[in-house]
Amino acid sequence: MKKIKPALILFLMMTTLTAFAQKDKPAYQLFTKSGKSIKYSKMLDELKEADVVLFGEQHNDPIAHWLQLEVAKDLHKRHGQNFALGAEMFESDVQLVLNEYLSGQVPESNFEQESRIWTNYKTDYKPLVRYAKDNKLPFIATNVPRRYAAAVSAGSLTALDNMSLEAKKYIAPLPVKVDMELHGYKNMLAMFGNSTHGNTKSQNIVQAQALKDATMAHFILGQVNAGKKVLHFNGAYHSDNFEGIGWYLKQSKPQLKMLTITTVLQEDLEKLLDEHKNKADFILVVPASMTRTY
Repeated sequence: MKKIKPALILFLMMTTLTAFAQKDKPAYQLFTKSGKSIKYSKMLDELKEADVVLFGEQHNDPIAHWLQLEVAKDLHKRHGQNFALGAEMFESDVQLVLNEYLSGQVPESNFEQESRIWTNYKTDYKPLVRYAKDNKLPFIATNVPRRYAAAVSAGSLTALDNMSLEAKKYIAPLPVKVDMELHGYKNMLAMFGNSTHGNTKSQNIVQAQALKDATMAHFILGQVNAGKKVLHFNGAYHSDNFEGIGWYLKQSKPQLKMLTITTVLQEDLEKLLDEHKNKADFILVVPASMTRTY
């Protein structure tokens, strides 16, 4: 029998390995803010030590929603009942009906009818709420009621001055400080056409965004001050670059141990693009071709 040359054996092995590698299609990859690949277990070890974890999502990304549930389960194992979930997707004035549902006092159908759920609630957020209900965990409606955000968008933060004391229970304590030099807010000003003379409309839109960020931070801190560790779900723009919600959390409680996750799309998952570095403590990279939930 003719012997096969070692070089040919090596070539065949490399060809086989390459073929297997080409068939590998990971659904996600995790990186640190510096762009170093990190395992889920290692990220979780760090998340377990945080007072607050802000999980920034793309709202229609199925991988982010799945990972949110997995992180919730694993942090619950660590913190037990000293753990709370919170979400941008519920406005603060629906907390009563949310609590009633979580405690079993009202049917799920009534809760969904009366809590102004998002169109993708049943596919993307219902598993999180159900997990909180099944495990008797608080689930906090942190976002400002949209009618108040709309009032600010139309007339600046001064529109809140004459709100009733009852209304002010649902928003961050006034006055809300807004730093227009924050990277995210400056981008919004540019996006909505800020001019050299100042554009009142675009500034009002940024103030409405800041009101949302400040209000979410306010209700998160309410749980922290009650001794809870908090996992919060929000659009990535509300926490990217350690701004938004995180900026307001640190303004109120500088010593708070906070970690952030953001979600980005890339064609290639092997390496984190420079544009995504330093957006958060951990970057969840999802294939750009991933199917959307809506």
